[in-house]
Amino acid sequence: MTTASYVLEHTATDEPADALSRLREVARSGSLAERYGSVAPLLAEIAAGPDPLTDLARAGRLLSRVDADEALRHGPGLGRIRAAVAGHSTVAAVVPSLTAELARHRLVLDAELGDFDGYLRELGSPDSPLYAPGLDLALVILDAQVVFDDLPETWRVEDVGLAARETLARLDALAGRYAREGSATLVLNTVPLQHTHTHQLIDLKSRAALGAAWRSFNAGLLDLSARHERVVVLDLDPLIAAGGPVGDPRTAVYAKAHLGDELLARYAREVSHLARALRGMSKKVLAVDLDNTLWDGILGDDGPEGIHAATTFRGEAFGGFQQVVKQLGSQGVLLAVSSKNDLEPVLRVLREHPDMVLREEDFARINANWDPKDANLREIADRLGLGADAFVFADDSAFETELVAASLPAVAVVRLDDEPAEHIGKLLADGWFDVLELTAEDRGRTEQYRTEAARRDLQDGAGSYEEYLRRLDVRVAVSPVGEGDVARVSQITLRANQFNLTTRRLSPADVASWTRTPGNYALCIRSADRFGDNGVVGALFAKAADDGLRIDNMLLSCRVFSRGIEQAAVAALLAHARAAGLGPVWAEYEPSAKNHRVRDFWPSLGFVPAFPATLGPRCGEADDVEVLVFRHDLAELPAVPGHLRLEADFPE
Repeated sequence: MTTASYVLEHTATDEPADALSRLREVARSGSLAERYGSVAPLLAEIAAGPDPLTDLARAGRLLSRVDADEALRHGPGLGRIRAAVAGHSTVAAVVPSLTAELARHRLVLDAELGDFDGYLRELGSPDSPLYAPGLDLALVILDAQVVFDDLPETWRVEDVGLAARETLARLDALAGRYAREGSATLVLNTVPLQHTHTHQLIDLKSRAALGAAWRSFNAGLLDLSARHERVVVLDLDPLIAAGGPVGDPRTAVYAKAHLGDELLARYAREVSHLARALRGMSKKVLAVDLDNTLWDGILGDDGPEGIHAATTFRGEAFGGFQQVVKQLGSQGVLLAVSSKNDLEPVLRVLREHPDMVLREEDFARINANWDPKDANLREIADRLGLGADAFVFADDSAFETELVAASLPAVAVVRLDDEPAEHIGKLLADGWFDVLELTAEDRGRTEQYRTEAARRDLQDGAGSYEEYLRRLDVRVAVSPVGEGDVARVSQITLRANQFNLTTRRLSPADVASWTRTPGNYALCIRSADRFGDNGVVGALFAKAADDGLRIDNMLLSCRVFSRGIEQAAVAALLAHARAAGLGPVWAEYEPSAKNHRVRDFWPSLGFVPAFPATLGPRCGEADDVEVLVFRHDLAELPAVPGHLRLEADFPE
């Protein structure tokens, strides 16, 4: 074992040094680029430490010395995030923090820092780094001086209001231009108003008027995300409320850094959550322990009457935590239980205990047994048809969290402790479930997964899989993506990994643009069966070209695999292509770490290999991607599976 490997793999129980010291040792050994793909566990330790923001920034300064291409060459499975950073003041301190926050999630930052006070020029110039091809994030960091620098030497509240409205109008116009001409996600932020601004006014009435004008300005900034595609506005108020000053007066004066390192570190964490969402890395399942996690006490020792989630001081803290968990579940996060308890007492508590906010029906899966928790999580993942990387696991036991972290590194672990008042903050700190936009399908996801139990019962009672499919009564509808479908279709491109033929991720703006482009096909795939409506479960993207119809991607939710839905959708598209004289039809398969099960999908429908092609790096990978290209001459079309009913509607 090399020195660097030993340092990285040495566990906390050996206690030779803390995680940051071990990372420094790797950097001193000269092997940080080679080990970049292995630093995530160290960064997770740092993030759970006593001073996470400061220490992560220190770690980021080490990591940012590594060339992005070199890190990607040595780190299989790493992804690249290309970002351009512009601001009104000095904002370079955001880069180390963002480097570390992204590395926690196996993403390598490739950043270009703009000129001091160049944000207006760069945002308005298509030749600037903010408009660079292949960019993922265009970060424009705003501070209060964007308004106050435009005031006269002596000013009144009316002057601030006028300058704020003019600044907002400029940003609105520039954001609109960027939405039309840029390709990345533009990230703006609200602007904090500080004591040094408000208290230049000596009368309380004027201070109140200034606060009102400033809140109107920030409300206008937040509204830009609704007005323009591919624009995200981060609200800094909750980050400031979480602790720490807006800035340091010395660096503000001498270095023109009007936002302090700690606030920029919190901003960087929010940006990393956005990057995860853009890469389809948002988590889908929250698996929780029960004893001293959802309620105060140990059910097996204290009995139902001895556990509390209300009526006592500590119990109320647990009840508040349950309320937050339920809130997450109401937005499409699947909830599961992994608890060392007997099942029947657990179910009785969830059904009958008066303190419980969460009830049995809130959970997609309840595993209460005496098996190791890593095995339980594997079983839950198998039953839900999801990978371990879709899970967040929250537990108050250090033994259980370390076991899961060691044996299932793809699971995000939330380490709770014996202070329930802090459970909520720890669960929400990393935005594991953040998505770009919530859809109607999200809100009904738990019930959809619960009906899977009924489908399994039907399958278990059928004499064969073919009989199961016939009895399931599958119905499939293929139709153009409508305005109300855009968010859901984008979400499928961002979150589907297993049945995703090219793993190309599309934001809602990208999907909307695709639907507006002449000659393009953006198709929703909906399904239903005897147990209910599954909603939009897949999508097909294709475009007419001089040499035929080219399928850009096909995607399907893992919930509906192996029911013939994918075959029916493609059969409908091929039939339309032949009727419209669009043939031949071309399709591609780009291998990824998770889509190997669909490698033979196109050949199974009569497509024949045409030629391999080599594209540039995908999602920031260092090596070029070899793509398998297939061709269908439409002479013999695949049949629609006989067990389902298909309705297809194509644009004329």
